[in-house]
Amino acid sequence: MAKVPDDAQLTSFTRYTRAKNLSPLTTRSYLRDLHRLQSLLAEQAVVSLKDIDSQHIRSALATLHKSGLANASLQRWLSSLRTFFRYALQQKWLSHNPANGLQAPTRAKKLPKLMDADQTCQLVNISTDDWHSLRDRALLELLYSSGLRLAEIANVDIDAIHFQEATVTVTGKGNNMRLIPVGSYALSAIELWLKVRGEKALESEKALFVSQRGRRISHRAIQQRVQKIGRQQGIRQPVHPHMLRHSFASHMLESSGDLRGVQDLLGHANLSTTQVYTHLDFQHLALTYDRAHPRAHSRNKKKPGT
Repeated sequence: MAKVPDDAQLTSFTRYTRAKNLSPLTTRSYLRDLHRLQSLLAEQAVVSLKDIDSQHIRSALATLHKSGLANASLQRWLSSLRTFFRYALQQKWLSHNPANGLQAPTRAKKLPKLMDADQTCQLVNISTDDWHSLRDRALLELLYSSGLRLAEIANVDIDAIHFQEATVTVTGKGNNMRLIPVGSYALSAIELWLKVRGEKALESEKALFVSQRGRRISHRAIQQRVQKIGRQQGIRQPVHPHMLRHSFASHMLESSGDLRGVQDLLGHANLSTTQVYTHLDFQHLALTYDRAHPRAHSRNKKKPGT
């Protein structure tokens, strides 16, 4: 039985992806997905590209789903098909896109991991006063105080901290600048760090946080320091910079209930991105309910009426 799509069409599509400067890895991924399509269409006795309709693709999706392919892989596979079919339309191999209107099973949204308030205080409460520790405490306090992204805190300059107003100016995604409040603990930690920063920072360096070499600290160095401090401070779960941002958002929402305000503080373009923290807050409330309510506490131990 003929391959669908055929080898000549795949060769033409490969040249197209290279002309678009797509990475070799992306091209190989497309071809792997299209070879899988060939096998699935052969099982359905499809002999020509023009014979494909949405039902063939829907059936192929169902077969892959039953085989145990993860939802994320199904979505990627369908995305590869859409890209190829758009190219096939340009080449007039098809008169319609058979993948239009089809959706793979949605990927289960993973809730971000975070720390409770006690764990966060335990993490930032670094007791030593060498320059490394002063810098790291200021960095951790600012991360948690203002909910900054990794890139945002790495790019903060000295003049972005406004002590009188208790704010920091950061540049977020899409080069969008925003002004964020800074807590008193973070401001105090930054003041202590600035007293020793000059011992390490190069004269021309504007970055608030610098490395051993006196230059702006890298993203990777921040990640490594946060992980190391987490272990040193006795935090059992692995800690990363974004966990402090998640903790900031969850604690703010838990205390204020102001979803729009938390969205502005985080710099989220869409409210739906911030809404994940409402699920976290509900999990906290549900756990509290299960522990505290007498009729909830026993529900998994005894059946009603026993």
